Order: sequence, then C-alpha cells, then structure tokens
Amino acid sequence: MPQSLLETIRNLPDQPGVYHYFDANDRLLYIGKAKSLKKRVKSYFSFTPTLTPAHNLSPRIAKMISEAVRLEYLVVDSEHDALILENALIKQLRPKYNILLRDDKTYPYIYIDLSQPFPRFEITRKVVEGKQIKYYGPFSSGAKDILDSLYELFPLVQKAGCLKGKKRCLFYQIKRCLAPCEGLVTQEAYAKIVQKAMQLLYKKPQLLKKLEAKMYRYAEDLLFEEAQRIKERIERIKQSQSVSAIDLANLSEYDLFAVAVKGAQACVVKIFIREGRIVSSAHSIFRSDTGFDQDELYLRILLDHYQKSALGAKEILLYEDFRERDSVAKLLSNRFGKRITITVPKRGEKRNVVKLAYTNALEYLKKEKEDSTQLLQELKEMLNLQTLPYTIEGYDNSHLQGEATVGAMIKWHNGFDKSGYRRYRLQAKDEYAQMREMLTRRVARFDEASPPDLMVIDGGAALLKLAKKIVKESGANVDIVAIAKEKRDFKANRSKGKAHDIIYFDEVSLKLSPEDKRLQFLQRIRDESHRFAISFHRKQKRKEDQAVSLLAKKGVGHATVRKLLNYFESFENIENASFEALAEVVGPKLAQTLKSS
Repeated sequence: MPQSLLETIRNLPDQPGVYHYFDANDRLLYIGKAKSLKKRVKSYFSFTPTLTPAHNLSPRIAKMISEAVRLEYLVVDSEHDALILENALIKQLRPKYNILLRDDKTYPYIYIDLSQPFPRFEITRKVVEGKQIKYYGPFSSGAKDILDSLYELFPLVQKAGCLKGKKRCLFYQIKRCLAPCEGLVTQEAYAKIVQKAMQLLYKKPQLLKKLEAKMYRYAEDLLFEEAQRIKERIERIKQSQSVSAIDLANLSEYDLFAVAVKGAQACVVKIFIREGRIVSSAHSIFRSDTGFDQDELYLRILLDHYQKSALGAKEILLYEDFRERDSVAKLLSNRFGKRITITVPKRGEKRNVVKLAYTNALEYLKKEKEDSTQLLQELKEMLNLQTLPYTIEGYDNSHLQGEATVGAMIKWHNGFDKSGYRRYRLQAKDEYAQMREMLTRRVARFDEASPPDLMVIDGGAALLKLAKKIVKESGANVDIVAIAKEKRDFKANRSKGKAHDIIYFDEVSLKLSPEDKRLQFLQRIRDESHRFAISFHRKQKRKEDQAVSLLAKKGVGHATVRKLLNYFESFENIENASFEALAEVVGPKLAQTLKSS
C-alpha cells in the first residue's frame, strides 16, 4: 500500500469522527464512524512487517482494506454526531462495501392532538410537534380505512379547518357532526366521543362489528352502494389484521426487529405491539453481493426506520445484540425527547415474540423466488460494474421543438418499481442541457433518496460523459452506462428489425447481437424511461396548448406568450404572478387583462 496511507493512519487524531476509504481509482469503498479515529482505523491493520489487513476482520472488510489506498476523515464533536453523519453520508454517497438498505417504506400512524378543544384524528408518517399528541400504530396497511371508519361511526369534526367556518355544514344535517363550530356541543361531551373512538383503534373486532351493523342498516334502507362501500372496507381491514398464537396479555408497547441472513440476501421482520396486541407487521428483503454484517444491519435498520417514522413505543426489542446498541438508544432518546431502551430479551414472553419474528424472517427467505441474479452478474462482468446492479434507474427527456420540455426517471428493483418513478418539468431547450438539468436535480436529492447501483442514460457518449461528471462532483459512488440507437444520416435508426443499439461505458462502446439477453435487459430499461418521458410530454403539451388557447381568447398573441414564458418559465408561474410583475413584462393594460377572470 502507498506510504501516504500509512502516514495518514499515523497522524490520525484521538477524537470522534467519520473516515472514508478509497481505492486506486479514487472510488469510495467504505465509510465508518469512530469514538476515536486513531484507535478505530488502526484496528483494521497489521503493521508488521508491512501494512496489511488485520487478521480478525471479516472476509468482506478484509477485502475492502486490501483494495484501500487512501484515507480521508472528518472530525466531529461527539460520537453521537459521528453516528448521525456516518448514516447520512452512506445513504448519500453509496460506498461499495457499506450495507445500504434500500427500503423506502414508511409506516403511517393515526394521531390526535388532545390539546385542541375539539380534536380530530389524522394520518402522519413523521413526528408531529405537540406535547399532547397521541399516536396509534404504525399500520403496515389499512390506516386510511380505519380512519374513515372512525368518522363514519362517530360524530367528530369531519374536516380540518371546519371550526374556522363558524357555520354548521352538510355533515351536521346528515348527523355526522355535532357542529362545535356553532357551540352546539360542549368540549366535555365531545371529549367523551373522542375517548370512545380511541378505544376502537386497537380493537379491530369491535370496530368491525360496528361497521357490519352500519352496513346492514344501509342495506335495510336500500342504500346498496353505501352498504357495498362499507363491506369492501371491512374486507380490507380484516386483511390488515395480524394473527399470533403467542399470549401477549402481559406485554405493553414494543417495536420488534429481527434479521435473518442467507447468502447474498437478508430479511428484516418488524412487529409493532400496542396495548398487548400486534397491530401490524412487515418484512423487507435486501440483497448485497458484498455480503452482510449483522451489527451493521441492525444499526442501519434502526437508524433508517426511526429517521422516517414516529415512535409509539418506549422499548425496542431485538432478536440479537449489536455493538452500537447503547449509542443508538441514546440517539433515539434525544431525537424523541423521552427515554428509549433497546433490549435483547433472553426468556419469557418477550423472547418468544422476537423468536417468532426471527422464525418468520427465515421463512420469508426460503420463499423468496430466484430473481435475475445470473443476468445481473453477466451485466456486472460485461460493463465492469463495481457491484451487482440490484437497483437501476433509467433517464430520458422529451420535447417538441423546445416546447413542453420534460424529463423522466424510472426505477427497476427486481422488476419495474413505479413508486420510484419521477417526472421533471425542465426549462432547458436542447437535449444535452435538459439531461444536465434533470441529473443535477436528481443528484441533489441523493441525501433523501439514495443513489442506485446503476444509472442508465438514453443517449450516447456525450451524455454519458456529462452524467459521470455530475455524479462525480457529488462524491457519490455510482456506475453509469448509456445506450443509444445507431445513427444513420445523423438520425437514430429505428427501422424494425434493422436498428442496432450501442452501449457506452468506461470510455468504450459495445455493439451486441440483438438476441443478447444483456442488451435486451438494458433496452427494457431504456424503453421504459422513454415511454414514461413521452407520456408525460404529451400530457404537458396538452396542458400548455390549453393555456395558450385561453391566453389567445384574452387577446394575448403568440409572441407575447413566448415573452411571458421566457420570463416566468411556466404557465403556472404566469397564472400566479402579481399584477406588478406582469405589468413589468407586458405593460399594465395587458397585465390587467391577464389578471381578469
């Protein structure tokens, strides 16, 4: 290893911080945190007779150290700060050997603010500010159906902001609200109704019984559509119920986490217990060709889950222990403003229920179907990728002579994942500038939505070079390829059966047989991003044509529309612009015309 690495290690401070390992190609390998940078980093190495990986390292970390040639570090004030910074940087920069849990699931809670004179139930996926907030959940499914049922069964304030109206509405007439806006119900009487509703939130059998009674009343009154609506809701709530043979009578409120690992796959099972009952459970499957470390898995799971979610329980139960347990407990206690404990039960009911979670994690791994790992492995070898591309994003843009310029991003994760699709309204007028605008915006969100394993650009060598430059400047560790149609007379050849695609990567190009499965896979990614971009473009074009037509009816000519768009950038901005801003561009007379209905 280069002497510079040894010198860096010898000069490390005895302070908390975050360290980064890089390979010979300056690619980020690993990010770690330490209470003492000097002691932690030295523990990776054996110093005699030469600098080599320490003998007690796991195979995964030993391989990482063998590839490392450079080390950088950041000093922070405390171990607590190091833990937060490490987790944020791993999600944003995607080091090769860190475990990155790509789990975008957030679990909704039903909450109520009891400090309000006439409180109402709402759904949230994050912490709500307030000292008298009561949470129910989290719910892996059925939260909205349960919430709708409460408003169906109890005469609560039906809409946010209702009390500001100071006038009874339709809900009072159909006996779904008691009109506190006009003082027709006291706070004390309303509070009793709220208490009855709160009692049903964790008692699904009683909730279902009341809904069935409501359904039968609708049917008797010949309101069959209403009865069918209630019936469908009942079925959805039943499907969301968790069933367990374990006696949980003595358990209170706990969040449970268990991890099982099988080769390149890991399964995480989450179970949420409230008032002695399992209110919801969920599982996620993760894949990594560099392997998994149990300590790091539990660390990432807890940090990621509670970064996105509220916390209804004061105790977290784990199937197995991990090194950073006390540090994470302190971090969560600070974050939520109450004492949070993380324990690993060894016996009794608590042990039984975490064992149940672990057993289910093993079962989920057994049932997990074979995915396209072989194809991904072939892609990795052909394109010289750093890791297996389990998560892929495809990018394309679309416009018509500079109008309705849009960009599109699609996501593939063992299949097309439409929850990860994103659309971009773009201001740039040419293809190169549009791609630059879209990728710059995507890279800016790497801290919120982690980068993929592979980015696929619809285009040629120039766009590939652009994408690499933008991603490199962000510091993220992402493989990028581009795929483009063969050009004939400076136009893409799209003749059916005669078109050939060219793959660009690592400063080289590759032309494969049309029957090659690797090419066909990349074509699927490219074609889906193209389809998504075109559909969004057509939608935007229709909207813009309608807006131009409306402006034309007001006497605004095409040249003036161009002038307005050049200044305000979109029709929405034109519509929302003030009279003064419009007058500055087109004069007071036309501004008055634009502001008139």
